[in-house]
Amino acid sequence: MTVRVASVPASRPFVETLARGLLAEHGGDPAALARVRVLLPTRRAARALREALPRLRGGAMLLPDIRVLGDLDEEEDLGLDSPAPPAIGALERRLLLAELVRAARPGAPGAQAMALAAELARLLDEMQTARVDFAAFDGLVPDDLAEHWRETLEFLAIVIAEWPKILADRGLIDPAARRVRALEALAAEWRRAPPDSPVVAAGSTGSQPAVADLLAAVAGLPRGLVLLPGLDRGIDDASWEALDETHPQFGLKALLERLGVDRRRVPAWPEAEEEEAPRAALVREIVRPGATVEEWRDLGHVGAAAVDGLEAVECPDARTEAETVALAMRRALERPGRTAALVTADRGLARRVRAELGRWGLEVDDSAGRPLADTEPGVFLRLVVDALARDLAPVPLLALLKHPLSRGGGARADFLRRARQLERACLRGPRPAPGFAGLKAALAAARAAALAGGRTPPAEDLFDWLDRLAAAAEPLARALAESSVALADLVAEHRTFAENLSTGEDGAPAVWTHDAGTACRKLFDEFKAAAAGLRPIPGADYAAVLDDALKGEPHRPVRDRHPRLFVWGPLEARLLRADLVVMGGLNEGSWPGEAAADPWLGRHMRARIGLELPERFVGLAAHDFAQLLHAPRVLLTRAAMADGTPTVKARWLTRLDAVLQGAGLTPEASPWPAWRAALDPADGPPRPVPPPAPRPPVAARPRKLSVTRIEAWRRDPYEIYARHILELRKLDPVDADPAQAEYGSAVHDALARFVAATPGPLPADARERLLAEGHKAL
Repeated sequence: MTVRVASVPASRPFVETLARGLLAEHGGDPAALARVRVLLPTRRAARALREALPRLRGGAMLLPDIRVLGDLDEEEDLGLDSPAPPAIGALERRLLLAELVRAARPGAPGAQAMALAAELARLLDEMQTARVDFAAFDGLVPDDLAEHWRETLEFLAIVIAEWPKILADRGLIDPAARRVRALEALAAEWRRAPPDSPVVAAGSTGSQPAVADLLAAVAGLPRGLVLLPGLDRGIDDASWEALDETHPQFGLKALLERLGVDRRRVPAWPEAEEEEAPRAALVREIVRPGATVEEWRDLGHVGAAAVDGLEAVECPDARTEAETVALAMRRALERPGRTAALVTADRGLARRVRAELGRWGLEVDDSAGRPLADTEPGVFLRLVVDALARDLAPVPLLALLKHPLSRGGGARADFLRRARQLERACLRGPRPAPGFAGLKAALAAARAAALAGGRTPPAEDLFDWLDRLAAAAEPLARALAESSVALADLVAEHRTFAENLSTGEDGAPAVWTHDAGTACRKLFDEFKAAAAGLRPIPGADYAAVLDDALKGEPHRPVRDRHPRLFVWGPLEARLLRADLVVMGGLNEGSWPGEAAADPWLGRHMRARIGLELPERFVGLAAHDFAQLLHAPRVLLTRAAMADGTPTVKARWLTRLDAVLQGAGLTPEASPWPAWRAALDPADGPPRPVPPPAPRPPVAARPRKLSVTRIEAWRRDPYEIYARHILELRKLDPVDADPAQAEYGSAVHDALARFVAATPGPLPADARERLLAEGHKAL
């Protein structure tokens, strides 16, 4: 059987090269091109191919049948004898798994239950993707291991026994299992009845067993082709044989062995035939296996052309790195049509770069988006629960009342004015008693004190305003206080109060407006459906459940994004290319990332049952790095400090320095540090500023001061000016801890009331009376 395999060199833009090859082979007949089926590993790559084909052809055209390998299960029941059950939703699955956790671990806090549920979902996906049967757990823990491993497996046994029953009762299937079934069914169908039309599986390394089987089926088709990304055809035989799981070529080696193809017989894609790019020799040496690293003794074959267009900048901190990256991306726009992409696994750096680009009014396309929990409506929904769950403590209450979506059924300005009045009246200083009753008592006390002192009291309508808020919040507050309440009821009450609080003059709830609000509303609909039929939970756990739901759902805005600027994660960047590629956050722990601790299985246990070890993920990160390093213009950045702690540069940067030193090469000096420093230049050297020296007219000056004020006058005249002339008063902090001043005032009040109540000789129970007055005052 002839196996058709080809490769696109890493120096060539994969998607564009694929598009040119498809047009060269099938472009003469539009109908023929439309019959071609193309399988790609990511949605972004599929979208890029759909955009590249008409652009290269110069007009509208019939596109091939472009599909994403990860989405095959969503498109159709490909060749299955009977339709597969629908996949369970991610949120519904986490809620059901959290219920299993609570059943196995009674009393587990809500946050812990949801975290364990997420880890269980990850383990299920990993096992199903690797096609590992649950029976592999039998006898996994030998007698010489710690007892906690046995306890962990006993817990997993409960989940393994119950989970299939739960899915069967609901007529659902795990997403990973459904995807594997779809891939297996398609591979079997094509082996049984090969399609007449061409099939091209492009860009995948076959890291998942079911995908590797499908690629093998495609390679064996009469008109099939597997197109590999960046196979290094120039690597020496010794290095090829020494590849381990941390090497970028390891996945391609494993796939070629699975296909039974010699790497030296893999041709280049017809549209990619060219002499090896100068950068290829440099990249090959950077990622050389440790077993053959002695070849670094002679690096004369790495020429000066290898560093053309390659820059590396080490920044002192994360802020400087973000400014440098944003400046480089901004400069790329100076040339018409040029594109720039930041590729990073550091989400903090991605957020900072997006913010820095805002100084030029640029909104960047971020492939990862941001969690719904961090959007405006997501924050509002979380604050609603947080304020009530914490008994209206001043800080969460003010955060909710001052949120832009809080309207209370009227104008935003009126609502905010009342919130500020409430803050000044009773939310500054020591905390009021819990709940709305405590707020009303503190407001009444503040009003009485203001009237007694001749000051302007809080407005009378604040009581009515609080009553309306209390009436709207009471059902949700009561549900949150219950020890056992249906999750569906909590979701419904939460939604009702959030809509009530966010309704403005137009009568529409502002929480569901715009694209983020629409996404939150859709999530709440899913939340309500997923919560139906679940066992009751403690009301106090709802905040953790809500946070998990909102944080687990990414939101990607679709408006006002610049068409030539991108932020990609390493996974999204696969197969894509920009004119300027910035690889940022190149520190150990970020790129490559730290291996996530598996709460269920130890390293040796994963190896025994056939799950991948952390080194495999390092290899995938290395493949991404090597592919991107072949771009014509590359900027590598890292921060030497993160959160005040020194960082360790990524292993590939260390190897880059070693190879360049061995080859006697020095990259050209980067202008970015100097240009970044020029962004916000100082207006000359620092100049001392004289202290404030107010000179009010004599008529405005105070005529008398207390003895303590005289001392303050000598120490800080500006305090006297601010207090007695500007009539400014320092506000108490919000939710302040009672200090010595409050304690002293309480003691004085207790003594004053005791003396007023016992004007004559002290009674026999004087001590008890004084203590009682002290308790009242405190």
